[in-house]
Amino acid sequence: MQASNIMDTCFHSINPQDTIADAVKAFQKANQTEKKGIFGLIVTDDNDHLVGMLSMYDILLFIQPKHTQIWGEMEDLDPDQLFDERLERVKKIQVRDIMSTDVVTISPDTHILKIADIMIKKHIRRIPVIENRAVVGIIYRAAVFYHLLNKFTD
Repeated sequence: MQASNIMDTCFHSINPQDTIADAVKAFQKANQTEKKGIFGLIVTDDNDHLVGMLSMYDILLFIQPKHTQIWGEMEDLDPDQLFDERLERVKKIQVRDIMSTDVVTISPDTHILKIADIMIKKHIRRIPVIENRAVVGIIYRAAVFYHLLNKFTD
């Protein structure tokens, strides 16, 4: 029961020079392709080496205006206009500026129980699988859960 047995070798990646607008399009394409929710993308350089991860949460956190909590209290603020203006500025920001660079990785021979332990302790939803510095797959928390669940029903 190693990572290589349950990793998904079809994963979606983007380049650190891509813009946030490009990343949003990549999320949309990944969701349509996989026909399921994809909440994180692997960020790789031109040699397919991992340089970071970008999640939907990273983007939402970045686009949220700092003063959102006072929007309902000030009558002269137009939240829609402020948000539209912010989105226009954010669209041009590069992925490298908001991606997570402190990424936990595993190798293809990492045992599934070790993977589960990492995911639980670090609250991680997905872990890239790295071999010879290249990304060879990704493991999602659901894959670990269902693989272990199937062991109960065997």
